[in-house]
Amino acid sequence: MKPLLLPDFCAPRAVLLVLTIVALTALLLTLASPGPGPGFWGDLARRLLFLIWVGLLGAALLCALRGRIASLSAPAGAGMVMGLLLAVVAAISEIAWWILDSPQLNPDALLGRLPVNHGIFLARNLGIGLIVGMLVLRYAYVTQQWRLNVEAQARSRADALQARIRPHFLYNSMNTIAALTRSDPGRAEEAVLDLTELFRASLDEERSLITLAEELDNARAYVRIEQLRMGPRLRVAWNVDTLPMQARIPALTLQPLLENAILHGVSQLPQGGEVHIGGSASDGVMLLRVRNPLPLEGEPRVGHGIALGNIRERLELLHGSRASVTAGREGDEFVVQLRFPVIEAPPANAG
Repeated sequence: MKPLLLPDFCAPRAVLLVLTIVALTALLLTLASPGPGPGFWGDLARRLLFLIWVGLLGAALLCALRGRIASLSAPAGAGMVMGLLLAVVAAISEIAWWILDSPQLNPDALLGRLPVNHGIFLARNLGIGLIVGMLVLRYAYVTQQWRLNVEAQARSRADALQARIRPHFLYNSMNTIAALTRSDPGRAEEAVLDLTELFRASLDEERSLITLAEELDNARAYVRIEQLRMGPRLRVAWNVDTLPMQARIPALTLQPLLENAILHGVSQLPQGGEVHIGGSASDGVMLLRVRNPLPLEGEPRVGHGIALGNIRERLELLHGSRASVTAGREGDEFVVQLRFPVIEAPPANAG
């Protein structure tokens, strides 16, 4: 059976979600209480204090036990999560009762009056925890299902992007190699090796993330093949020496941008032009920029935006709002900039 789909409660975003739900629940309970008047803010503060402890302790337990929960079936995982949540609610309720009942810790009922009935107090808290927990589980399930669907769509678009590279590029490359076999067999052999390396990377379905060094190698192989076809009209400047080469990025990130730069930029100029690939990295954030010249008149040919849309979607899936893709004309150039956090690949000998 499929495991329970839950957010990663070790992640800051999930903790923020928990705190938001806690705040809304405290507000709704306070508004629903009979006769909220001058003591409204005090009641809200007390409920917030109680629920924040429940939410943070519950999130900490789900973070610590996420591996165990993931190994269970969905019903068993849901039961374990609800059991943990109710245990936390019961424990915090007992602590709150003990504090409210202590003259030393709660002089003159400063923190609130002790409820009349201990059993009703505990049952009410458990009932509220059960309802809120079920709603949160349902929300988590729907959110994770949506995310899995988006990831599946992104993978299918990546597959489509890989498939789009193959037909016309393979046709042009083979024609170029065929012409070189007679005039320059050595260069023809190098082109075959570059083509083999590029298609090996393109057909590798096992790794969706590769190192920046690997992506640059694939991009350089692509450029070398295109330079055989275009000759001196195509020039490329690589300013990437200062970038973290072990940073992990989605496969086929730079190559589609270079293809766009060559197809919609350099190839449209009779004299050709130079494509610039550069970037920088600081404070754990990397910037990659691809610039290509454009005709002085008319609108740039930007194609259908398939490559840019796919790259943007994959970076956002990996990094969320911390990643961005911008593209547009700047003077007589078309500039694409990728911005995303640096995730270093583990050492090769890491266990």
